[in-house]
Amino acid sequence: MSHSEKLAHTMPYPPATPQPNVYPLSWHAGTAKLEEIWDASLREAWNPQELPWDTFDPEDYTWEEREAIAYWWTLLSVFDASAPPVFAEAFIKTYEVHEEDAVRRCFFSVTRDEQNHEQMCGLAITKLLGHPDPLTYEPKTELGRKLHRNAAWLYYNGGRYWTGYKSAVPKYDLAVLFSSFLMGEIAAATIFHQMAAGCTEPVFKEAFRNIGRDEGRHMAICMALMERDYPKMDTTNKSIITKQVRAGYLFLSAVLFEPPADFWDLPEDFIAVQREAEAVARDAGFHIPEYDQKKENWRKAMLNLKGVLDKYDIPFPAIPEVGISGEEVTDINMKDIIPVF
Repeated sequence: MSHSEKLAHTMPYPPATPQPNVYPLSWHAGTAKLEEIWDASLREAWNPQELPWDTFDPEDYTWEEREAIAYWWTLLSVFDASAPPVFAEAFIKTYEVHEEDAVRRCFFSVTRDEQNHEQMCGLAITKLLGHPDPLTYEPKTELGRKLHRNAAWLYYNGGRYWTGYKSAVPKYDLAVLFSSFLMGEIAAATIFHQMAAGCTEPVFKEAFRNIGRDEGRHMAICMALMERDYPKMDTTNKSIITKQVRAGYLFLSAVLFEPPADFWDLPEDFIAVQREAEAVARDAGFHIPEYDQKKENWRKAMLNLKGVLDKYDIPFPAIPEVGISGEEVTDINMKDIIPVF
């Protein structure tokens, strides 16, 4: 049929729109809990620009301290600052598969929250370094030079995962995405609350408090959707989720624990340099959990997630790094996983 031919002249109603497609639109409801979460997202909205930046003076810190703290925000930016496009992809998918209205709004709220987290990373880095880009910044100290190289490798790895994510999202049901997202939110909420409690700089303390609250709300979204969808999940998706959880652990460990060498492409001294920077940041009053606390955080987060998946007879992968036994998963392929941000 040519573009000039008018279907409306030949039939009373148009044919069905090929799917997936955002049309036709509808506003059906079904999950009351998501309406509550949406309302909370409006009440708890915050603006990184309006934090107490007037109390923050970067010159209170040495250049080594500034570079060490900025490095941590750079590390976070590989995950949180790339989250807006990650959740935007998922947000679009909620329209394409005609999710209920509250689901779409909740995913919009997550995208908006993650934009705040990205802005917070950028503001902290820019103010600490006096420069808006950690890769073109000229380091002032020997530690800063080593951290500059670390940052470059982190962004390189992040770029690989974004490519994988874009190809993976169309292949999987939203129910599979929920498990990947939930994993990140459980662990992230814990570390941000700990950093808020231990940080001495007011602007960072308030930022961590806000971000931790956001992550807790995102966790509630995933839980509500899992409770709705997992009882009717097919076996194929269950096996995919097992693999996704293992992949998610390996990916997120870079910010919440330490990057596994067999999964991340990093220089041999990467972790040693990062540990050195963390020690400098801690001494400056910027609270980063110690190794053992990070490990315990991860263990508890994985056990919490395992408790959720056990309810739905979804096999949990072995996470030997934190002492959790389960199904062995060894065939992690970057083309098939959904990186968790």
